[in-house]
Amino acid sequence: MTLHAPYDPDNIFGKVLRGEIPAVKVWEDDNVLAFMDVFPQSEGHVLVISKTSTARTLLEMEPKALGRLIGATQRTARAVVKALEPEGFQIMQFNGEAGGQTVFHLHFHIIPRWADRSLKGHGHAPMADTETLRALADRIAAALD
Repeated sequence: MTLHAPYDPDNIFGKVLRGEIPAVKVWEDDNVLAFMDVFPQSEGHVLVISKTSTARTLLEMEPKALGRLIGATQRTARAVVKALEPEGFQIMQFNGEAGGQTVFHLHFHIIPRWADRSLKGHGHAPMADTETLRALADRIAAALD
């Protein structure tokens, strides 16, 4: 998809937000949802999305909504680090198909990293077990400030 295509409300994150597809939620409020990536690149991989914006890319998002989303990403990353004690972490955000974006609803990836564990490819990791994701989500949620 190009950077300028219209928003498709039937994208997978739109379906998650409408409750049509289950998600292992870490936390949510009126504006954002943080949930476990079902194809994690690393243990504890969390996605953070806006519940109020239909922006597909960073360039489309309204400044106030983007501020809330960045704040939620930071809050969630702090909880991931506190709960899982990784040696580092990555925040990733992709724009357009050529930029690596696979779901066209603006989102941020929080990916914990350890020196002795390899990173699985974006969009190429195997599907995780729901029970494993739930246990990680509970640990991260318990570490929220």
